[in-house]
Formats: sequence, structure tokens, C-alpha cells
Amino acid sequence: MIEDLMHTDGEYNLSADFEFRGTAKEFFGIWIVNLLLSILTLGIYSAWAKVRTKKYFYQNTYVAGRNFDYHATGKQILIARLIILVLVIASALLSIIPFLNIVLSLTLLMLIPYLLVKSLRFNAHMTSWSNVRFAFNGTTGSAALNYYLYPIIAILTWFTTWPFVARSVQRFHVNGHKFGQTPLYFDSPIKPFYTAMLAAFAWVLATVITLIVILQIFVAALTIIAAQMDSVAADTQLPFFVGGTFQIITILTIGIVPFGIIPAVAIYQAMLRNTVYNYTILGENHRFYSDISALSLLWIDMSNFVVVVLSLGLMLPWAHVRRASYLASHTTFVPGGPLDEFVGEITANVSAIGDAYGDIEGFDIGFAV
Repeated sequence: MIEDLMHTDGEYNLSADFEFRGTAKEFFGIWIVNLLLSILTLGIYSAWAKVRTKKYFYQNTYVAGRNFDYHATGKQILIARLIILVLVIASALLSIIPFLNIVLSLTLLMLIPYLLVKSLRFNAHMTSWSNVRFAFNGTTGSAALNYYLYPIIAILTWFTTWPFVARSVQRFHVNGHKFGQTPLYFDSPIKPFYTAMLAAFAWVLATVITLIVILQIFVAALTIIAAQMDSVAADTQLPFFVGGTFQIITILTIGIVPFGIIPAVAIYQAMLRNTVYNYTILGENHRFYSDISALSLLWIDMSNFVVVVLSLGLMLPWAHVRRASYLASHTTFVPGGPLDEFVGEITANVSAIGDAYGDIEGFDIGFAV
């Protein structure tokens, strides 16, 4: 497929692989200082910690020998967070009045799409590659459709239409962005989105079936052993956690998260990322290519989790660098012409409030990764 992308108007253009040049040792120094200062300042320094982290990963990500950069400041992030914090506290205090509680809840519901767009606009404007800034021109109305109306329709159709929602969300994100004055455009068939959803669902289903079979074999083996003991009844010899339907359901519920849902999410993300990159065009003929392996990404995520837990969190920088390096090494930019033709577009400064709200509420509204 990469050869097909490189072929443009009868000529081959040299592709440019993404590259992450950061190291776990370097990032550990940044991470530990960020952590200690955030604790000592009761979280105030976390605004600067976020900027330092983003700058490190952006500045160490290269394509065609040129790196990305992040231009926000800790002061911008802190001021925006303080504004949001004041609004949240005021809302909490006023919510004790029933009528105001309803009004505030509806107001917040209507504000979320606006804040999401502000967040995307801020992050795009603060990101550059080769000194050319990105921009985001998506609208609040589009955000409301993609995050409110379309998911409701998917729920009403028992999630059978969820791939259409996922594709629409990616269109909203990608098509709303520009690199300087050059727009990004994404469109793809619906099949890859259904394939990703069905692959994730199949993994979860296979995990449930496997857990049930293992539990049944275990229960049967214990029952046979207990039945051979004449001193007491067989049922009383079974361990408490396999003694009934409720206990079995509990074991399945506990096991389905680490062995079913988390791997399914990794598989879905890998397949979705490949689809988004492979069907995105910059300008008229500049393309991208991603060949992330779902199983490889699953192995990286699961092994990272185990290592971070066993190291009591000290290996978290290594895990971040390892994942970033893998994603970069499997991403390619296929230019359709000279890279120097891009000219940055001067845009007005945008507010960081939307970005800060995303931090507080935990929204993940970036490109598929």
C-alpha cells in the first residue's frame, strides 16, 4: 500500500518516516521534577508540568528531519484552570438550590461542545511543525451533533450504527484542522470502522467464553475432588468463590476488564488509527500511512501496565517513551510535492479555557492514536 501512496502523477515521491528521538532517561528527569514540584506546590506547578511534557514529546517527534513544537505556556494553562475551578465551585455552591441545579446542569450540557471546540482550537494553534502552526475551524454545532445526537442514535439502534458515529467524529476532527493555510481532509469507507468494532467485540466475546470454560473446568475438578472426601458434603468442600452463580459472575466481571476490555480497546485504537491516517489527505495530494499492528500495540500496552505497576510507577516515563517510539516508527508521511511550499497562516490568539476544562473533566478529544 505504501508504494501506491508514493506514486503520484506517474512519479514517485520520497516518503518521510516519523521518528521519535526521546529517551526514557531524559524524560525520567523531566517527569520526576514535574511530579515533585506539583506535589510541593499542591498542584499549581502541574500546569507547567503539562507544558514541559508536551514540549518534550513534540520536540522529539520528527518527520523529514524537522520536529514538531508546542507553544503554550504554563501561565496560560494555570489561568484557564483557575477560571474553570472558580466556575465549578460556584456551580457546586449554587446547585444546592433545586431550580438552579437544573438550570446549571442544562447550561453545562450546552457549554460542553463549545468548550471542546475551544480545546481543539487552542491545542491546534499551540502546535507547529517546521515553524508552521496548525489551526482548527470546527464549529460548536458540529461538535454537538457528533458528541450528543449521533451517539444517542447509536444507542437507540443498539450500537449497530456506532461505526458511522466513529467515522463522523474523525471527520469532524480531521476536516476541521488546517496546517498553515493547507486543509486536512479525511473520508473513508465504512467497512474499516465496522471491522475495528467487530474485532474488538470478538476479542471480548472470546475472553468471556474462555473464562467461562476455565471456571467450569475448575469447578468440575474441585467437585470431583470434594466428592471423594467422605468426611463432609461435596458442596462444603468447594472454595467460596465458585460456590454459586453470583460468585462465578463476580469472577467473570473482575477478569473481563484486564483480559477482555483493555485489550479490545487497544485493538480498536490500532485499527482506527490506521484507518484515519491512511485515508487522510493534506492539501491535494500529501498523504499519510500507518501500519500499527493491533497485537503489537496490545503487547506494548499490557506489558507497560505490568512494568509500571511492579515498579510502583517509576517506569511510567519508560512506558510513555516506548509507546511513542512505536507509534512514530509505524507512521509515514508521503509528500506530493516540496515540503517547503507550506506557508504558516497568522491566526489570532485563542483561549486556553477549553483545554483546561478538558484537563479537569478528563476529555480525550484528539486524533485517533
